[in-house]
Amino acid sequence: MPDGGATAILKGTFLAFDFGAKRIGVAVGNSISGTAQPLTTLRSEQNEQRFAAIGALIHEWQPAALVVGLPGNDDGTPHELTRLCRRFAQRLKGRFDLPTILVDERYTSAAASSQLAEAGIRGVKQKPLLDQVAAQHILQAYFDEPAMGLTA
Repeated sequence: MPDGGATAILKGTFLAFDFGAKRIGVAVGNSISGTAQPLTTLRSEQNEQRFAAIGALIHEWQPAALVVGLPGNDDGTPHELTRLCRRFAQRLKGRFDLPTILVDERYTSAAASSQLAEAGIRGVKQKPLLDQVAAQHILQAYFDEPAMGLTA
């Protein structure tokens, strides 16, 4: 499957991930309605626990595809977390045999923090929600412009 627009034909439920070394934010959405919602935050640093929890979410939601936020520097160049996210996306694809799409996630955490602040959730109270709201922004960005996604 070529990169880019080939993923735009997928329809149905999607799960999105905001990958981090300590936490993974998860969002769910539907490509038909074009909307995404925060779902949960996975807090384990152990890969087997993380993938077991992701497997349970995949079993529950039966997604058509997975979307992973791909971080980078402000100028678009990769950094260490970029490599780890690509590896995470490849593992998702390998374990669950679902289309896995990478989406630029620069500024999603800042947008998520602003959204939570507007809702009256500030400072340390944002921490439990920030990653899943960032995942929501990642998925919404894909729904808004599916041609920007790259297959993993």
